[in-house]
Parts: sequence; C-alpha cells; structure tokens
Amino acid sequence: MPRPAEPPPPVPAPRPAVPEGLRVAAAYAWRVAVVALVVYGVFSLLGRVHQLALAVFLALVATAVLRPTAGLLARRLPRALAVGLTVTGAIVLVLGVLALIGETVAGQTGTLSREFRSGFDRITNLLEGPPFRLPHHTLNDFRSQLGDVLSAHRSEILSTALSGAGRVVELFTVFALAVFCSVFFIHSGERYWAWFCTELPQRFRGRTAAAGRAAWRTFTGYTHGVLLVALTNAVLVGIALTLLGVPLALPLALLEFFAAFVPLIGSPIALSVAVLVALASKGPLVAGLVLVLIVVIGQIEGHLLHPLLMSWAVRLHPVVVALAVIGGAVTAGVIGAVVAVPLIAVLWSVRLTLKGTPEDPGSSETP
Repeated sequence: MPRPAEPPPPVPAPRPAVPEGLRVAAAYAWRVAVVALVVYGVFSLLGRVHQLALAVFLALVATAVLRPTAGLLARRLPRALAVGLTVTGAIVLVLGVLALIGETVAGQTGTLSREFRSGFDRITNLLEGPPFRLPHHTLNDFRSQLGDVLSAHRSEILSTALSGAGRVVELFTVFALAVFCSVFFIHSGERYWAWFCTELPQRFRGRTAAAGRAAWRTFTGYTHGVLLVALTNAVLVGIALTLLGVPLALPLALLEFFAAFVPLIGSPIALSVAVLVALASKGPLVAGLVLVLIVVIGQIEGHLLHPLLMSWAVRLHPVVVALAVIGGAVTAGVIGAVVAVPLIAVLWSVRLTLKGTPEDPGSSETP
C-alpha cells in the first residue's frame, strides 16, 4: 500500500516591508495632522473675519446667559415682550457698571496722581537701598530717558490714540450686531435650528439634531461655568483690594472679571496689574499681600471652580486647555484665546455624541 504524500512544509508569511509599529505611528500621525490642519484653518478663518465671529460668539454667550430669564418672563408675558425686557435690562446693567467705573476713576484722579508720585519715590528709595543698591544717577537717567522717549514719540502716541478711537467705533458695531443677533437667538433659536435640520437630507437629520443638542448643552454649561468663575474672582479681588486700600479696586475687579474668560493665564495677568498698582500706590508690603491674593485665587480657581466648570461641560485635561489657549492666541489673538476652549469642548462633545448615536435614516428629530 503506497504511503500518503507528506504535505509540503508551510511557507512562512512574507515579512511586511514596513514594520507594524511604524505603520501604526504613521496612521495616527496623518490623522493628527489632519485635525491640526482643520483647527488651524478654523482659527485662521476666525482671524480674518474676527469682527463677525466675535459678534456671533457674543450673541451666543448672551443667549446662553439670558435665555433662562427670558423663559421665566415668557410664562406671564408675550414672548417678544419678555425677550425685549431681558435684553434691555442686560444692556442697562452693563452700561450702568461702565458708568460707575468711569465715575470712580474720574473721582480718584487727583488722589491717584499723588499716590503714584509718592509710590514712585518709595520704589526709587527701595531700589537704592539693600539688597539692590542701584546708584541714584542711574534711576535719574532712566527717568530722563523715559521722558525723552515719550517726547520723541509723541506723534506716534497721538496716532495710536486716534486709531483707538476707530477701535471704539469698531467695537460699537460688533456690540450692536451681537445684540441684534442675540434678540433673534433668544426668541426663536430653536426654530431656526429645526428649520436647518429639515433642510438636510433625511439620513443626516437625526445625527445632526443630536450633535446640535450636545453642542448647545456643552456651550451653555461652559458659559455658565466661566461666568461663575469670573464673578467669583471679581468679587474676591474687589473685596480684597478694597480692604487693603488699593486704589481703582472696582476697575481692577472688572479687569479680573473679563480676564477670567481666558483660562489659566487671564487671571494671573489681570492680578499682576493689581500688584503693580498696589506697589506704586501703597508700597511693597501691600503689593506682597496682593501677590499672596494671586496665589490664593489661583488655588481656588484651579482646584475648585475649574473642575466644577469642566464637570458641567466636557472634562478637558489642563494640558489640552493650555494648548488650546496658546494656539488660539497665536492664531487669532485675544479672540482666539477666548474662543479656543469652548470651541474644543463643543467639538469634543459632538464627537462623543456622534460616536454613540447610530445613524437613523427615518429620524427627523430636531433640538
């Protein structure tokens, strides 16, 4: 009986020309590059049309803040009247705060001038003493050189002031457009979104509606959280500076309020201005106390307020927040620094929603 033929030995699989690790790294690399390119394009577009983008962003912020109040008033009043009263009340409140700050600064002008002159003399004496021991003629030369620079560049300073007047007109235009858009967003924002979803192909409506709800929920939570952080920081700074007798406590508190909208770096910059004012007006001891205030508020913001904020919106790692703020600032300036974090949070929330929402061709649900 013939013996069965032995099977041929297995042929080893050919080794891939590219190692597995390198292929995986390349796959991730091109995806990261595409995401980075998209983010860069978004911020570049914001930088080119920053007035329009800023107006829409402010309108969305105002809608997130004022819509609950308008909803409460709409239970007893017509919707249009409730929206008008809410927006008008917000404008009156903002203008009243600005008028109060202007009156405070105007009333303290003489006192501030005397305190800053005496503060400059105290700083000069401090630098001449130990441990710095700067020569007296060096400080006098610096003062005279500063005066020469101001005199030599007087025309440039004047032109900068005139361009600043043009900036005021630009800001007023952006503010007017933001108010105009916010009125319609508060009154009928959900109807606009429903119309947009119905204009899409049928198979995209359900996922688009879910993404829109997630985006608005994240943006609203982030806005409320940032507003809470800004108000808390401003109140703490205003109380502390008032107790320490630092001039311009109210304007510095308002500066801290607006600076808190730039995560991580806004508050330290605003409080550094408060330290300089305290050093020039009250001396090194009070400036040191204000410096301690920076540390305390930073701890409260970093360990209590921001974790609460991110739990309302989307949990973003501090490294992601820092990279978003710096990248937005480099690409689109201050506007980019303010918009970067909520934009990343909204995009991440939409990604998570779409990842967990199956495609439903028959759904026409709108937010």
